[in-house]
Amino acid sequence: MLSDAGPPARIVAAWGEQRFELVTSEDQIAEVKRAARYAKLRPLVPRAALGRLVNALRSAEIVLKRLPRAGGARDPADDYLLAMAIAVDTEYLVTGDRALLSVERIAVTRIVTPRRFVSILER
Repeated sequence: MLSDAGPPARIVAAWGEQRFELVTSEDQIAEVKRAARYAKLRPLVPRAALGRLVNALRSAEIVLKRLPRAGGARDPADDYLLAMAIAVDTEYLVTGDRALLSVERIAVTRIVTPRRFVSILER
């Protein structure tokens, strides 16, 4: 949302090209909306861009409504991300969150940075 050239933008473009299936959840959509209201992000994230992102997330291949408890996240607020990965046996959980990245793997899911995921997609 903040750059047209960085790894997140390249991941969104790859999703648009159907190079992978996106898994999200109602919890994640709510978190995106909440985070966009942070004082430091509000000026950087135009409302229209946020609306487009939320609509895109709602159109993901898999939108989970209810999540099991996963555990394993240092920050309990991140538990839903691990639960999403476990719920559908995703190959990758893509995040910039250092605490989640330190987990490295949960079940069959590798936890990787956006930059790493781009390099995986480009192979």
